[in-house]
Amino acid sequence: MGMITMTDGTEIYYKDWGPQSAQPIMFHHGWPLSSDDWDAQMLYFVGQGYRVVAHDRRGHGRSSQIGEGHDMDHYAADVAAVIEHLDLQETVHIGHSTGGGEAAHYVANHGERQGRVAKLVLIGAVPPIMLKTENNPGGLPIEVFDDFRAQLAANRAEFYLNVASGPFYGFNRPDVEPSQAIIQNWWRQGMMGGAKAHYDGIKAFSETDFTADLKSISIPTLVMHGNDDQIVPIEDSAILADKLLKNSTLNIYEGFPHGMCTTHADVINKDLLAFIQD
Repeated sequence: MGMITMTDGTEIYYKDWGPQSAQPIMFHHGWPLSSDDWDAQMLYFVGQGYRVVAHDRRGHGRSSQIGEGHDMDHYAADVAAVIEHLDLQETVHIGHSTGGGEAAHYVANHGERQGRVAKLVLIGAVPPIMLKTENNPGGLPIEVFDDFRAQLAANRAEFYLNVASGPFYGFNRPDVEPSQAIIQNWWRQGMMGGAKAHYDGIKAFSETDFTADLKSISIPTLVMHGNDDQIVPIEDSAILADKLLKNSTLNIYEGFPHGMCTTHADVINKDLLAFIQD
């Protein structure tokens, strides 16, 4: 583990496992979680001989619960600082949900320009934009995200429990057996972070328009999405992102939920490995 300090004083926590000489894979977690959400992937890929790196986004996990800077520009700049601190080259970036937006914004605005990136993976990711707008009529109305903010402010602990035990992993589906351990681990990670960061982060993941980022990315990109994703609907995310990217492959997973990296880690890990090795 390590910790680096940004120019505004924010401390960013990161993990760095595996041989320093191996090709690095950097993982970008979803809202409101932490790098711990990648346990199943980091253990798998370090076992495959890769160097695996993951950080806790500012205000999340073990990073500083700072009150400001909870937007994609700061998120991407923090990633760039970790990458430069560790001097990572030919890095594969894998982002889930909000982390997919962060990874895309980093690659488009820092990574490709610096020549440090090799490939990108977007899993259940928020790009191009979640919010319903004139240019994005298939998005979710602002009232959905206002309700998220209201529930978070009223009782964050209860809100997070409801998300984890319901739509995030598809545990609200009649044919799915909920895992209390997975629910508790999601809740644990969420409650480690700061309420202000998570509140502001809703705007960051829902209102940021990544269209220009996606259009500018030239490296090979794998877009992975479950067609039963109740958090980030596939028709207004992966389907559109695949069309905007210059060099992409789209994998759609029948019946898989938003949290498929946990519930179906065996399938996801093998597909990730195949893409990285291709």
